[in-house]
Amino acid sequence: MVRKATRNVVKYTLTHKSHKRTPRSRPRPTRTIVTRSQCTVDTTSGSFFHSLPSEVFHMILDKLSVLEISVLSMVSKAITRDILDYISTLAWMNKTIIQSFHHSTCLEQRSTIEHYRDLGLLFKRCTLLEPTKDRLKFIFSNFSQIPCFLMEQCLVPDCMGFSSYGVFLQTLIAGWDELECHRVFNFLSDLTHLLQKIEAVVMGKPGVRWDQKLQLRLFCRKVLLDPWPSQPECQFWLTQLLRPWPMVSQAHLLFILYGPLMPEGPFGWQDLVERGLPHCALWDLARAILLLFGKLEAKCQTANSLLAILEELIVIPQPWHVENVARLLVLCGSSLCYTVLASKAVNGRIIDVSRLIVYIILVCEKDGYHMTWAVKMVQEICKVFSTAPERFCFIQQLENMFSDVTREFFALCATGNHPNESEIFQTLCFLMASSARFHTKFLHMFLK
Repeated sequence: MVRKATRNVVKYTLTHKSHKRTPRSRPRPTRTIVTRSQCTVDTTSGSFFHSLPSEVFHMILDKLSVLEISVLSMVSKAITRDILDYISTLAWMNKTIIQSFHHSTCLEQRSTIEHYRDLGLLFKRCTLLEPTKDRLKFIFSNFSQIPCFLMEQCLVPDCMGFSSYGVFLQTLIAGWDELECHRVFNFLSDLTHLLQKIEAVVMGKPGVRWDQKLQLRLFCRKVLLDPWPSQPECQFWLTQLLRPWPMVSQAHLLFILYGPLMPEGPFGWQDLVERGLPHCALWDLARAILLLFGKLEAKCQTANSLLAILEELIVIPQPWHVENVARLLVLCGSSLCYTVLASKAVNGRIIDVSRLIVYIILVCEKDGYHMTWAVKMVQEICKVFSTAPERFCFIQQLENMFSDVTREFFALCATGNHPNESEIFQTLCFLMASSARFHTKFLHMFLK
């Protein structure tokens, strides 16, 4: 019985005692056996890094890349707090937050962009458990004083500051819900005084404060709009920029953000009025309109907003050359083009519709579009008129407009003192060729 009792004790402690007590006997040390479960409990009370002095932990982090630190921050809450303390130090910010954005090679530019993408991921992961307001305050306190991230602080043409800022922001808030993105926009607006800067330029006359308008364009495009690869996110930010303003100011702001930039000047204000521009000059503007109003079938209010903005847009700074209006409608596609033409036809503006259609046919010939598209567009407009006499009147007005526009170009060529005489003669040739091609397709479809 004594031996069995001794074995039961040995499972936990081995105590060697002498049963014969003598004056010379001494107590031997007790050895404690720690089980595996007890060992696990003990080690989880503090992580390995938590047991290190902060200076040593920072030395380890100094050896890691920004991306590796962001991965490490997801291990535990304790490590996240330690990394937040680490990236809050002035030494880390001076070493890691690059403030030189004037690079001469594409490799350096890509390297800077990727670095700020990694920084966005780091701050996204480190602040994951914080409220949105606290996250934004902590994050942008580190970037609000970089000159190349601020409007009107850096005027170097090829500065990568805004592009780096945009990639950082896009990486940081990717996947956030709409409410949080609203908070981000409001926070950035307050931080940069964005709405006040927009008001200063959209309320001014075209051609005035062009440097401020260019800075506003670069900031909004490269920081808020262009970094987003998908349409819904870009649409969200563009809507936030336009929403606070009346239709006239929305059209003005849309032109500042997406209007053509000319080599001889910041904005092509007068070029839109005086001559036809190539399709590449108007593509960004058409893309913005499609971004806002791509699905007109959703709401009638959307179509009304489109028409109102377009009516204001094509008179900035003065009524555009008709070819530019026609080219913008062609670039916007069938749905938007039909909406504009049908609205004018319903309101009895047959002359305006006919003139626009003639120039749309001219643009199709110049830019290489299929003339079948223009013929189908005319057929759809004919359906707007409810009676046969109205349709005949429309077709007659369209044919008369072909003659009128041809005479106008011929008269300009005949004067011989126009600075763009060769260009006008070339357009006249395109007009005559487009008329022949249009009527051939029209008769062919009619006689099928």
